[in-house]
Amino acid sequence: MIGVSADLGLSRERWVRGARYIRNSSLSPSGARVAFEFRGDVVTVPAEKGDIRHLTQTPGTHERGPAWSPDGRQVAYFSDESGEYALHVRQQDGKGELRKFKLNGSGFFERAAWSPDSKKIAFIDNSWTLYYIDLATGVQKKVATEPMYGIDKSLRGAWSPDSRFIAYTLNSLSYTRTAYIYALDEDKSHAVTDGLSDVANPVFDRNGKFLYFFASTDAGPSNNWFSLQNQDNRPTRSLWLMVLRNDVPSPLVRESDEEKGAATAPPAPKEPPKEGAAGDKSEERVVADTSTSRGADAKAKAAAATAKPPVPMRIDWDGISTRVIDMPPPVSQYFDLEAGAEGQIFFLREVDGKRQVQRFDLKDRKTETIVADADDFEISADGKKIAWRLKEQWNTGSATGKLLSPSEGKLRVEAIETKADPRVEWKQIYDEVWRINRDYFYDPHMHGVNWKAMRDKYAQFLPDVATRSDLNRVIQWLCSELAVGHHRGGGGDNFIDAKPVPGGLLGADYEVANGHYRFKKIYGGLNWNPTLRAPLTEPGLNVKVGEYLLAVDGRPLTPPTNLYSAFENTANRSIEITVGPNADGKGARHITVVPVASEDALRNRDWVEGNIRKVDAATGGRVAYVYVPNTAGLGHTYFKRYFYPQAYKDAIIIDERFNGGGSLADYYIELLQKQEIAWWAMRYGADMKTPSASIQGPRAMLIDETAGSGGDLLPWMFRKNKLGPLIGKRTWGGLVGILGFPVLLDGGTITAPNLAFWTREGGWGVENEGVPPDIEVDQNPADVIAGRDPQLEKAIEVIKAELAKSPPSRPARPAYPDKSR
Repeated sequence: MIGVSADLGLSRERWVRGARYIRNSSLSPSGARVAFEFRGDVVTVPAEKGDIRHLTQTPGTHERGPAWSPDGRQVAYFSDESGEYALHVRQQDGKGELRKFKLNGSGFFERAAWSPDSKKIAFIDNSWTLYYIDLATGVQKKVATEPMYGIDKSLRGAWSPDSRFIAYTLNSLSYTRTAYIYALDEDKSHAVTDGLSDVANPVFDRNGKFLYFFASTDAGPSNNWFSLQNQDNRPTRSLWLMVLRNDVPSPLVRESDEEKGAATAPPAPKEPPKEGAAGDKSEERVVADTSTSRGADAKAKAAAATAKPPVPMRIDWDGISTRVIDMPPPVSQYFDLEAGAEGQIFFLREVDGKRQVQRFDLKDRKTETIVADADDFEISADGKKIAWRLKEQWNTGSATGKLLSPSEGKLRVEAIETKADPRVEWKQIYDEVWRINRDYFYDPHMHGVNWKAMRDKYAQFLPDVATRSDLNRVIQWLCSELAVGHHRGGGGDNFIDAKPVPGGLLGADYEVANGHYRFKKIYGGLNWNPTLRAPLTEPGLNVKVGEYLLAVDGRPLTPPTNLYSAFENTANRSIEITVGPNADGKGARHITVVPVASEDALRNRDWVEGNIRKVDAATGGRVAYVYVPNTAGLGHTYFKRYFYPQAYKDAIIIDERFNGGGSLADYYIELLQKQEIAWWAMRYGADMKTPSASIQGPRAMLIDETAGSGGDLLPWMFRKNKLGPLIGKRTWGGLVGILGFPVLLDGGTITAPNLAFWTREGGWGVENEGVPPDIEVDQNPADVIAGRDPQLEKAIEVIKAELAKSPPSRPARPAYPDKSR
């Protein structure tokens, strides 16, 4: 036996840094520090002076979601130290006793929100249930559960200033949110909006008299998140204010300038009392005015007033939904509403593609921008400071002043370091992957698999794991036991800093001729579209097929030198190439080009539009060809681009081969199903059909084994709606979905499919089966290499036969009506 010692450098302990590890944050109540969740640890960073402070430093434990108490003394966070997540609360300086609370709920927790009195914390779990816990007793109460899961996790608890109420929203079964207020004293929730407007982000004013929230009456299509029909929708929102008591007037009552008139004459002064008379306060007044303790007394009184608990709120539930008023900020795209000082609210508003942090003040009824560009923000508990983030830069500043500069108040997040111990972390990551699947997988019975036994089975490999990729392999083995699609993971720290070097591409095919490289094909693009820019077709270059590529940046290029090696690190940079009609260089010219990083879009467009030409030529222009690369945004774009210009034709072939999936492609199906309703005659031109963008003739769909997920559902719906034959090969068979999961400690990812397809007729289906074709056609490699497409050829044959059997006819316009009788 020979033993070989391995260095195994990737499993060594090390210190890591980088803003990419920041995942959650919490601004201290005065804005002096910001607490960050940083690669599984909790640290606090000073706004100006001081050092970074580690509240935890535990490589084998994942701490998440820090939240700073309003009194500034404590930080709460969720920790899996025990093997399951619990709530931990400790002093903000890291000293003293660490309090731990085992939580009710399902596995993973987030959105910890302290009550203003710093005695209770609201939070949600991964089943989207809202709870709160009393830290003095440990008693936990369930407030509400979302009736519908989805992708927009909007459930969060917002406390009233007296800590006796929690505002939140819940979806209806059609994804329209209603605002609720939970009364702790009653242990009861009250619906306060009517459920007809979509409501989001309710927050209480600091005075306890008002509730602010966003509301939308056009968000319905977008809230229907699984439908492709929502791709073009951009819902707008208004800012609404609810008056909580029935004896409080509107703070936005119509203003009116009035003449005040002359002041009345002051009353004649009374005769001063005689010296020593009862009630004479003059001596007392003089003593008070000259007291040296005046300033100290004032400060003491001010401090006492500040420390005084807020007055208990009163909410009049009867008629509350009628006490809602529209606020002055215009209808727009709003996000992330927060309350500040009394009468002030802050929110993100999208303006010219950027999100601005804006502040509205009830006093002067004005909206001001205080941060010109931000991804998110937070207002301190005292309402005086703001923290905001743009990409990986974090800043703090005054929430009460004017526009803040991105250069002021920058936090030194690049200086945060934490210790990584890969071997300890890999065990935690493995266990967390197991728990994520336990708590998120759509089937609580784990497809009949003994999930605990599977954890133990594959944990045996952990001692031999030497790299993060080894761990990913073990995790893959574990997850494979569930035998389900969309089950994948990866990423994480490999501790190798490697910068990829992109090669530049000219959008061309080449051949070798006369000892030089020659352009065999030049791909045309749409140079007005950045994603379809074709470097050799830009104005003035005039490069032609058959010309030679002779040199790149002055360096001759000839075989056997790899052509692409000359374009290393040239993507999106100007370079000079030498091209000419002759291999010997006669007539050559120097031109400047900007290579692209990828030719995928150019080649795909060439293939799609080549197929349009093939179908057009083979059918005499009677049949449309539309390709859909997925059932998400790009597929929606392709469908609109290629369907509408061809919607006047008699028949259609839909090609969904290589379809990458996405969401529910009902948009395609509904357009393909449209029937003729009527025709419209106009004085000039042809008659117009209603609906004009519709094809009532034969339809066929091309499918193959690479199309999956939404690319499985699309042909399934095509068949269910009897739209025409499916031609090609059985689809992939991956009809489950993934709706978001917690990030792993080192930034790695894992899925646990939590959306699965079934029907009332067939139960669970398509997953691991795919959708079979009606007419099976193989793509023989020799045929494809020769430039043929047997599947498309079969579709053309089928459609032509259908057109011959049932040719569509255009109706004749009836005689014009005679109204003279």
